[in-house]
Amino acid sequence: MMQSVERTAAVASSQIAAGGAVRPPHLRIEAISKRFGAFSALEDVSLAVEAGRLVCFLGPSGCGKTTLLRVIAGLEVQDAGRIEIGGRDVSRLPPAQRDFGIVFQSYALFPNLTVAQNIGYGLVNRRKGRAAIKARVAEMLSLVGLSEHGAKYPIQLSGGQQQRVALARALASSPTLLLLDEPLSALDARVRVRLREEIKALQQSLGVTTIMVTHDQEEALAMADSIVVMNRGRVEQIGAPPEIYGHPATAFVADFVGEMNMLDATIAAADRLAVGDLILTSTHIGNRGAGTQVRLGLRPEEVRIRGLEPGQPNTLTVTVTVLDFLGAFWRATLRLEADERVFLRSDFSINAMRDLDIRLGQRLRIALPAEALRVFDGARP
Repeated sequence: MMQSVERTAAVASSQIAAGGAVRPPHLRIEAISKRFGAFSALEDVSLAVEAGRLVCFLGPSGCGKTTLLRVIAGLEVQDAGRIEIGGRDVSRLPPAQRDFGIVFQSYALFPNLTVAQNIGYGLVNRRKGRAAIKARVAEMLSLVGLSEHGAKYPIQLSGGQQQRVALARALASSPTLLLLDEPLSALDARVRVRLREEIKALQQSLGVTTIMVTHDQEEALAMADSIVVMNRGRVEQIGAPPEIYGHPATAFVADFVGEMNMLDATIAAADRLAVGDLILTSTHIGNRGAGTQVRLGLRPEEVRIRGLEPGQPNTLTVTVTVLDFLGAFWRATLRLEADERVFLRSDFSINAMRDLDIRLGQRLRIALPAEALRVFDGARP
């Protein structure tokens, strides 16, 4: 089910939850706006996050996701709007009074302090007793698997270990809200995958409400209970990862999250679209009238090459023009015989490549499922 812009806005101002259970939100953001001179970083952003959820702010550089995180933390002051944490209005409170822990992209560890001293730094500022600080630091070191590294300095640790220290420091004061600002972007790919699994497991075991900023769509899809897709200071869509990927509300979300063939099209009839000289059937046209300019989206993995039946809708003949090996599958570029100006990307499994002996220059019969052809308002920007 596709969301209209109006429904997306309504979802953005409602509760981000899963499983249909309605619980009071731990974080509520209402109509937040923020400008830097003539530049509008955030425009009327509203959302609510239920306790214990991990929510990712996802979007390209400059979309406003980090600014929104900093506004929640009180590191930036919004021009308009209201923020509640745990039912308490913190809109004008300084960061120290907002009950959160934060992990920055750069880790921001103190190089002159040991790992244990870094973790206990916030507790010292809160004037906790020495014995209580020592016990809490030991607990956090154990929690992040660094019990034997407390006496070391940050420079003696790997990037992944430094990130664990930053995470332990953020959690040491038992905050009710954890803020993560692109915490994995400085790590290599293998460490990033391992650490995202550890962060997710830790968040679930502690039940701490977590907001994570990322531009990495795979990271968001793998970790988040809900994803907030942002673009140009606005919320484009909010939903669980399968909804964001499988039912994108706008052309931007479709194109940004995952791979997507995007084609210019014109509505030809109630269930038909014209793509150049090609006529295709889609179940997602809705009440758009004939002649309407739209964008047509199709995931590469949804192109079918097996089990095609005679008379099946949207069956086409194509030529394989490019083959890229991506490890678990091949990505093919296909030129349509019916209109050689139109190209599609398709993902073929290793088994399909072997069984069908797919090669460069080969002609194939493919089908584009009508239910997989998603229709978005507007022509190419």
